[in-house]
Amino acid sequence: MQRKERQLVVFNLGQEEYGVDILQVREIKRLSEIARVPHAPDFVKGVINLRGNIIPVIDLHKRFDLGETEATDESRIVIVSVQDITVGITVDAVSEVITLTKEALTPPPPLVAGIEASFIEAIGKLKDRLLILLNMDRILGLDEVAATKKVAEKAAQEGVAE
Repeated sequence: MQRKERQLVVFNLGQEEYGVDILQVREIKRLSEIARVPHAPDFVKGVINLRGNIIPVIDLHKRFDLGETEATDESRIVIVSVQDITVGITVDAVSEVITLTKEALTPPPPLVAGIEASFIEAIGKLKDRLLILLNMDRILGLDEVAATKKVAEKAAQEGVAE
């Protein structure tokens, strides 16, 4: 049974607004020191130690080919569950939590804001705004999940983020 309403955490990357299902979000934290891991995929920024757990951090700007960006006081790491792993995603700012009805969501067009359409679950229509609802499972495909798990395991073994 599909839910009639969806609660979304809304965040910014550049000028665009994105949303991710609140049920996938574990927490939101200030941007902290991210330990780089050698030989990680280019979109993996590194790892953080979150209460004793080594969490890989994905740079969504790089993952979406949106170019480099400077961190600001508004930058955050959104900790999400993707498939069977927990990862952090860097965002420019988290703005709000909203509830959208099923009727306010439409399928994505083939290309939105330069982002591969498979990463997009739907487009949310708000009064005067459009919100790109991300499909977190597709942002990390199976190969990327395996690579990201290896990054976290290797970092934990080497004590990188302690």
